[in-house]
Amino acid sequence: MIIKTYIAGPIQANNYLVVDEKSKEAVLIDCSEKKQEIIDEVENNEYKVKYILLTHGHFDHVLGINDMQKELNAPAYVDKKDLIQVENTSGIMSAFGVRCATNPKVEKFLETKDEFKIGDIEIKVIPTPGHTEGGVCYLINGNLFSGDTLFNEGIGRTDLLGGNFKKLHNSIVNVLFNLDDNIVVYPGHGPQTTIGYEKQNNEIINY
Repeated sequence: MIIKTYIAGPIQANNYLVVDEKSKEAVLIDCSEKKQEIIDEVENNEYKVKYILLTHGHFDHVLGINDMQKELNAPAYVDKKDLIQVENTSGIMSAFGVRCATNPKVEKFLETKDEFKIGDIEIKVIPTPGHTEGGVCYLINGNLFSGDTLFNEGIGRTDLLGGNFKKLHNSIVNVLFNLDDNIVVYPGHGPQTTIGYEKQNNEIINY
């Protein structure tokens, strides 16, 4: 399995292209801008991107989905509880002093019955509300793509629309920290880490 990281968008978010080498099927996790580097990687290697999976609906993770859905010929999915975040992208961005001409559009929603696969590799959707109401993580072959739920020695902020510290605490301590210590965590911002390291060093253990 190949994992490639692309830093993109106005707040330097991590976008991840995950590829099953055997089938050349792929998934793009988060989509912060139209990133030509990702498009070239897909085209040059003849990858087939099956899905664009969003960890949550904040603007810095969704700004590229209109263009990238067309370029990659792949549908974007978000938890329906975060649709309000996506649909209000321009208004939310204006509060940060950033302009947005067109709101992103997502028409596919994550359901508990959904089964996502690239080749024979399963993609497990783990609901982790707290940073936003519809925040999720994706577990793929011992790798956790945590969005803004869990960072290297940090956690997602909870002072924006849909944020709730109690829910975030539960999502991390009682859900993610029950995963294997050796699982590698690929966060929405910053460097990767592991579940075991965060259980020992993350600030949330003090609450």
